[in-house]
Amino acid sequence: MAQNKSLSTQEVADILHISKSTVYELIRRGEINSYKIGRKVRFTQDDVDAYIARSRHEQSVQPVKRIEVHSALLNPVQEEGGLVISGQDVVLDILANYLHQHSIPAQRVYLNSFEGLLALYEGRVDAAACHLYDVTEKDFNAPFVKKLLPGIPAALINISYRAQGFYVAAGNPKEIRGWRDLARRDISVLNRRPGSSARVLLDEQLHRMGLDKRMVSGYECEMRSHLTMAAAIADGEADLAIGTERIARQIEGLDFIPLLQERFDLVVHRELLESTEGEELLDILRSDAFRKELRHFSGNDYRDLGKIVAEV
Repeated sequence: MAQNKSLSTQEVADILHISKSTVYELIRRGEINSYKIGRKVRFTQDDVDAYIARSRHEQSVQPVKRIEVHSALLNPVQEEGGLVISGQDVVLDILANYLHQHSIPAQRVYLNSFEGLLALYEGRVDAAACHLYDVTEKDFNAPFVKKLLPGIPAALINISYRAQGFYVAAGNPKEIRGWRDLARRDISVLNRRPGSSARVLLDEQLHRMGLDKRMVSGYECEMRSHLTMAAAIADGEADLAIGTERIARQIEGLDFIPLLQERFDLVVHRELLESTEGEELLDILRSDAFRKELRHFSGNDYRDLGKIVAEV
């Protein structure tokens, strides 16, 4: 019976001698199994033992090869054939697995939106996930593709629509309502790396309001992912962070304030769509099997999954 005991995130963190934020990062990367009871993430001892065993053995097989690339400008992507897909959403890992099943080698690089578009421009990746909002044009992705892929015909294939907004502590004790609250002296924030969608959105909003980023408490505090940022807000490390609704549903002790609906697209060179790999990519995205695979990702809207929503 002890082996089937339900373990909390904190208990797993204590067993592995890591922080709760790191546990959430392991979940995001698919390195440790978990399940949910309501909004609470739970683990079995078997889940923890399996993670420890995999960590001890370098020969453990990964279905999708992960390539660590921290900057599209500084580190080349390894050339091994097949499609290289950039982006940080787990849906892209599932897509890579489907491509493998259809005999198309697929590699993954975990770049943010801005870096992914630069890598696509330089020919280092074949597809780049993007969810960047242009405040001036009030449009997602296409304005950035035009600027970062000058003169290159590109297509934007929709993955999903999802709410983007503020992570705040449960009950919203600071009564945060919107962008203007960033100017409050009693509010501290957590940020993402330059080039991430959350960072671009924050910077654009600060510029629109004429608010100096140096006046925003915590602006310089950067986190690795939406998941680790949300966990830190739930733990009281700051008052506010920008992220997507689906992540908020995975963390207990957290509320979400929606601000806008973002469009999450996969950007490719138009010529890729004329290749066997590109045709297979579209067929997978539009298949009933792939759509069914994504149903458990609550909080996302897949109404245009696989649809070419823009060409630039």
